[in-house]
Amino acid sequence: MASPLVDVHTHVYLPRYAEVLRSRSAAPRILTQNGEERLVILENEPSGGRPVGPQYWAREEKLRFMDLHGIDISIVSTANPWLDFFEAAEAHTVAKQLNDDMEEYCASSPAYADGPLKRLYGMGLLPLVPGISIDALLGCIAQIKALPHLHGLIMGTRGIGKGLDDEALEPVWKAIADAGLVVFLHPHYGVDSGAWGEKDNGHVLPLALGFPFETTTAITRFILAGVYDRVPDLRILLAHSGGTLPQLSSRLASCIDHDPVVAARLKHDARFYLGKLYFDAVCYGPEELGFVSEIVSRSERYAPGADNSSFVVANRKTGSGRMMFGTDHPFFPPLSSTEKWKSVVENLDAIDTVSGWDKEEKDGVRGGNALKIFGIL
Repeated sequence: MASPLVDVHTHVYLPRYAEVLRSRSAAPRILTQNGEERLVILENEPSGGRPVGPQYWAREEKLRFMDLHGIDISIVSTANPWLDFFEAAEAHTVAKQLNDDMEEYCASSPAYADGPLKRLYGMGLLPLVPGISIDALLGCIAQIKALPHLHGLIMGTRGIGKGLDDEALEPVWKAIADAGLVVFLHPHYGVDSGAWGEKDNGHVLPLALGFPFETTTAITRFILAGVYDRVPDLRILLAHSGGTLPQLSSRLASCIDHDPVVAARLKHDARFYLGKLYFDAVCYGPEELGFVSEIVSRSERYAPGADNSSFVVANRKTGSGRMMFGTDHPFFPPLSSTEKWKSVVENLDAIDTVSGWDKEEKDGVRGGNALKIFGIL
């Protein structure tokens, strides 16, 4: 059997969640304008929200999109907004319901190539809101672990309100690692569209720059807290190829070296921890994809016992082995009904044309890595 094409960055607003958003009078919400439903994720969105329809919640539409683009298997996650607009008790109830809904969404999908695998697998959701009890979070982790078609969970960047470096989350990280689940870290809040200037640039700054900056800041806080030294088996997948962390990792390491308060927390050079992370391949260009892969490969030189002065990367496939294809469906649809989605075409082209990758590496990023890392095969 040929290596399947697997999409790890693909979202759904499950019908129950869509109904919650329709019931709200403030963002996040789904509202109706001129007979059209629009999703407003943040207040004062320059675009006034985006038009939504069945492709956002219908399983048949997800499968139709996959068939159109030759995607064999999708590992589907709930999309932002997260549940932090709820009070803790209601967030807990909704998270458990959505986890069960996601299991049904995936379990009812057809088989892949008439074999034992399904076309759809999923990620669960934790009620990460201020005031939630750690026991409630641990219970949701156990629930996700017990659902056979869920192999991970998606998480925002604020934790339970104090960031991912919050010491209260320590038992949560350990429980996720012990359960063998992948954490998909995904942004939501972005940056103010008026930051450092007044000109209207639509949603470009909050999305194109703000989302990657948010991911970078959140995972850097996590690294600085030393969590990977205490929970080394935790698997975290970063959206949008890790934001700007690969580009800034050496600068980060230098700043840590000159800050004794932070340096004392970590057992290793900050660049070592990039080799603990996973990255989606939503870069839209082969140069960017190759750069992230190379930076992650070089994390090996900072492993315990490595000689930094003369280290040569013995296995450059370390980086590509931690990258996985994604589409960000159903966002950024084609501008014409006759077009294929650029998020598919351009990201697949980037994988196919990265300089230096061999067929094994490309097949891994296209699907093999995801099946292994998410424990589907």
